[in-house]
Amino acid sequence: MTESGSASFGDAAGEMANETEVEVPVEGTSASAGRPDTHADEPSTAQGAPHADAHSEEISGVDNWLEEGGPLEPEDFADVDPDDAVAPSAEVQLAERTADLQRLQAEYANYRKRVDRDRQLITENATYRVLAPIIEVLDTIDRAREHGEVDGGGFKAVADQLELTVSNLGLTRFGRPGDAFDPNLHEALSHMGTDPEVDVVTCKHIAKAGYKIGDRVVRAAQVLVVDPVDG
Repeated sequence: MTESGSASFGDAAGEMANETEVEVPVEGTSASAGRPDTHADEPSTAQGAPHADAHSEEISGVDNWLEEGGPLEPEDFADVDPDDAVAPSAEVQLAERTADLQRLQAEYANYRKRVDRDRQLITENATYRVLAPIIEVLDTIDRAREHGEVDGGGFKAVADQLELTVSNLGLTRFGRPGDAFDPNLHEALSHMGTDPEVDVVTCKHIAKAGYKIGDRVVRAAQVLVVDPVDG
């Protein structure tokens, strides 16, 4: 009885194996519909595709970044051979440093000239502001001297000391009878006719003396002039 049960179980297992046997599809046909398998080669392509796509995206990203003007990072030069970079020679570096030094020296020299010129101009302006009102006092002394009111006494000493002080401060007097007329230095109040003794327009009489500070005219000399006969 046991053998009969065993035989029955074996027969049943064999039948189940036959029923669950899977039919192997023919190459080039689909397992379900018998059509050509158009995706047979896709697995191999899909396996290599991620690597190719990642590399392409990496290259295209760097190119786009450079085209947009983005800064380069050290890793962007990872594949560059340091031996390929050409360093400037010692002669080129020396020439560059020499040019930089010469440019700095020229800028400093120009700066010093500008500072000296500005300092001199400031000094002249300050002197002008102080001495310009004193010119009228000097005119009064000149008129008093013409009338003999400065000879002797304490007034003469004061007049001489004042003229010496303003002279030491840079105020110089100009304009004498017989000087050739210069429109940059003289102001002609009138013409006194002709004079056969002169060859050019000449200052015949000084109404008021002129004064300068350095090369700057503080006040032009006021003069009466005569013309040459041929003029």
